[in-house]
Amino acid sequence: MKKIAVIFGTRPDTIKLAPIILELQKEKDFKVINIATAQHRSMLDQVLSVFKIVPDYDLNIMAPKQTLAGLSGRSIIGLDEILANEKPDLTLVQGDTTTTFIGSLASFYNHIPVGHVEAGLRTNDKANPFPEEINRRLTGVISELHFAPTDSAKQSLLKENTDPKSIFVTGNSVIDALKYSVIKDYSFTVDILNQLVAEKKKIVLVTMHRRENWGEPMKGAACAIKRLAERYPDFAFVFPVHMNPIVRDVVNPVLTGISNVHLIEPLDYLDFVNIMSKSFLILTDSGGVQEEGPHFGIPLLVLRSVTERPDAVDYGTVKLVGTDEEKIFSAATLLIDNKNEYQQMANAANPYGDGLAAERTVRIIKNYFGMTNDIVEEFHPVKKN
Repeated sequence: MKKIAVIFGTRPDTIKLAPIILELQKEKDFKVINIATAQHRSMLDQVLSVFKIVPDYDLNIMAPKQTLAGLSGRSIIGLDEILANEKPDLTLVQGDTTTTFIGSLASFYNHIPVGHVEAGLRTNDKANPFPEEINRRLTGVISELHFAPTDSAKQSLLKENTDPKSIFVTGNSVIDALKYSVIKDYSFTVDILNQLVAEKKKIVLVTMHRRENWGEPMKGAACAIKRLAERYPDFAFVFPVHMNPIVRDVVNPVLTGISNVHLIEPLDYLDFVNIMSKSFLILTDSGGVQEEGPHFGIPLLVLRSVTERPDAVDYGTVKLVGTDEEKIFSAATLLIDNKNEYQQMANAANPYGDGLAAERTVRIIKNYFGMTNDIVEEFHPVKKN
């Protein structure tokens, strides 16, 4: 029996690892060791509850006003001790969080091979997104197995001289996670969401939180949302505002008091993906939302100047608009006013997955250990005209 240590610490990485954990737990030849750093405590706990995953170890490292250096230091000390004692045969990490990089580094120090889920995403700008771009690059250097979600991610790895035999295009497991989470007649825990859905409002879902957007860039986006809300009074603008005071101090003064703008507390995972599935349009700077939105056929405007997920741009499911007020306003009004423009984005193929990423990942791991010799077909989306 092979031990697989799965390390996670935030809501996004846990969402994407959860389908793989559940798939691994079906296999009698694997013992799964779930290790939570709890880099983000409450948001992590929500996801663990949804997928019924109980950590074998919980470092609970989150601290008030935590710095990246402090977070990294607490993580590596705790993870090093666990990995040294458990001696797993493989560590799995996901994406680009501090937990991801430190988990891979601690594994390297303990001579444990690393499998990187969602490998190969790149902007080639070390400061954007910060610190995620460096987290992914360093994790990629350490990893033995690279589970690339798309062919473009694979090509990025090949450009960095990664061994082609170690790269596998699996699709993104975030699409697998939606199969567990989106419910047809879902009842929201937030009353206003139930009301808006019952009234069949056209919902524009907004999220902003990225460090590189703090300050004036975020204010520009907020001003665009204000103008859109005033132009389209019958639309409902739903904005779960990040807990960070830096975000709230920018967003709240601009958008408070507008009747069709609903500034609400951050949503738990089930509320969020279910309101996303019922939205008309999405404005976001989130990486994960860029992948989830196309699954529902919802046009998505990305409030960033660059993205490490270029596939959706190429396929036409998202548009990069940055944080300039006029660009956001113009792009949104075009989609709202022009039915053909809207349908062209809504009907584009989702380049991120078919719901089988977890199954492919586990089959590849079994091949890696010589348990099977399966041919695992790579994920290739069908691009629509």
